[in-house]
Amino acid sequence: MTINCAIIDDEPLAAGLLKSYAEKTPFLHLIGTYGSALEAMKELRDNPAQLLFLDIQMPELSGIEFAKILPPETKIIFTTAFQQYAIEGYKVSALDYLMKPISYDDFLKAANKAMDWFTMSQKQQTYAKDRFMYVKSDYKLVRVALDEILYIEGLKDYVRFYLASGEKLMSLMNMKKLEEYLPKPEFMRTHRSYIVHMTKAQSIDRFRIVFGQEYIPISDSYKDDVQQYFDQHTLV
Repeated sequence: MTINCAIIDDEPLAAGLLKSYAEKTPFLHLIGTYGSALEAMKELRDNPAQLLFLDIQMPELSGIEFAKILPPETKIIFTTAFQQYAIEGYKVSALDYLMKPISYDDFLKAANKAMDWFTMSQKQQTYAKDRFMYVKSDYKLVRVALDEILYIEGLKDYVRFYLASGEKLMSLMNMKKLEEYLPKPEFMRTHRSYIVHMTKAQSIDRFRIVFGQEYIPISDSYKDDVQQYFDQHTLV
């Protein structure tokens, strides 16, 4: 996978350094380097970048202001000499925040974080479109239809899939990564140990999700998101 990226920085030396870093990173394809957000806005309209290395403190339009008008599919790694902007950066869902002067090691770590995000997003879209996934179980790959999954239970290094057929499937898998890959909000984390296929939930009782005789807990960490989902699907 190759990520189309662009650099926006009004400091020529900083922009040149980032350009050299991007050009030697195999999975990055640099489509442009721009001295201001306004210049980038004009050029990227017809040839959008997936990832921006974006300076924050720039004249006319700051990186934070520019980030707020970008489409959500455009991801951002902020680059700045001022640490006080970190909180603002994360408010606009930046993937990372690099402090100048930026070493190649730090640049590569941030770029790899972006690669992880795009890979995850691509898989999530594939699962949502194709409606199935393959999981490793008992030394073989087993096809699991998303519509067959009722809920998933995390068991230390393993997860257990509970299927509509009554079958239970164990797989060595990371619960957090599985949560990232499954399409949202169709699948939601309700508890540290549970991911629920929300369209399959039969009812909610005392803030527990009911599947037949099974009750799936909803922990405080996830109750607001779960409540919002049910509110959106409740006829009042």
